[in-house]
Amino acid sequence: MPTFEKRRRGDGKFSYRVKVRIDGSLSRSKTFRRLTDAKKWAQSTEAAIREGRDFPEPRARKRTVAELIECYEQTVLPQKSKSMIRNQGIQLRWWRERIGKLRLSDVTAATLVECRDELAKGKTKSGRPRSKASVNRYLAALSHSFTVAMKEWEWIATNPFERVTRYREPRDRVRYLSDDERARLLAACKSSSNRYLYTVVVLALSTGCRREEIMTLTWPNVDLERGMIVLEKTKNKERRAVPITGPALELLRELRAECCADTPLVFPRRDGRKPIAIRKAWDNAVKAAGIEDFRFHDLRHSCASYLAMNGATLPEIAHILGHRTYDMVKRYAHLSEQHTAKVLGKMTAQIFISN
Repeated sequence: MPTFEKRRRGDGKFSYRVKVRIDGSLSRSKTFRRLTDAKKWAQSTEAAIREGRDFPEPRARKRTVAELIECYEQTVLPQKSKSMIRNQGIQLRWWRERIGKLRLSDVTAATLVECRDELAKGKTKSGRPRSKASVNRYLAALSHSFTVAMKEWEWIATNPFERVTRYREPRDRVRYLSDDERARLLAACKSSSNRYLYTVVVLALSTGCRREEIMTLTWPNVDLERGMIVLEKTKNKERRAVPITGPALELLRELRAECCADTPLVFPRRDGRKPIAIRKAWDNAVKAAGIEDFRFHDLRHSCASYLAMNGATLPEIAHILGHRTYDMVKRYAHLSEQHTAKVLGKMTAQIFISN
């Protein structure tokens, strides 16, 4: 018998999700705006399953996980950011080696749970135990492949990952530089043999931009007169304008005056074809500054934390960092408590002044 679930959509209207499952076969599900349409689909799907006309099954028996991954890498993955392409490429390679020969119809929740637990026991290239968050990213990479195969390619009827529990991840990390740490780090970057490192770090602290956004920055997208940079290659693929002021602006002006006209890149390597690599110089600077447990991405957290502590609202922080929702910036809310207390104190002083 089919089951129906009534859901409220974002616009306040209702939709109806119907699921059909017969004699232990893979379940089929679909969402409709009208209950009558859902019932008609359920009836025809039941008949198709009973008569062996349910088309996703033959495709699922013919296709393998390796074929799925290959198709996904050719059509879907190239649309993502460079970092996502790199990271998910590594993750999908693991899945291909582990279960690539399996037919899609043979991939069950039990198989995926076994792989999940194997990932949790493994280690990274650096020899460290793989974190729960990392395991979840591996699961998400292949899960999205199955989702595309189900919704767009119609290779399978359901996604087996829907029945696999993800690990509960620890609360979002908020690591930012103290005043003393910031001074030591900037001094170490300034004395680095990498001529761009100091400017890159100052820009990251001043704008909250990601490393890739900064390193791929080009001069046509830098407006020194208005104090503005335009980011074309962002994580969410949305064009974003970010103000630059103070030392960051002055450093970019100095760099512009001495830059090579043969390349549009702001931070090019010697041949001008690609951005310069700063990983080694960054690691050396952090070590020289005597700072523990600090990554380049934490410069972004530092910028957001400084904004919160100086009275910026969550919507303002989200806008500067380029977040579509406020969920990612809620981690900084506690840092603005002192500012919030001052605002409330000023308000109550005004409204109760006559009393």
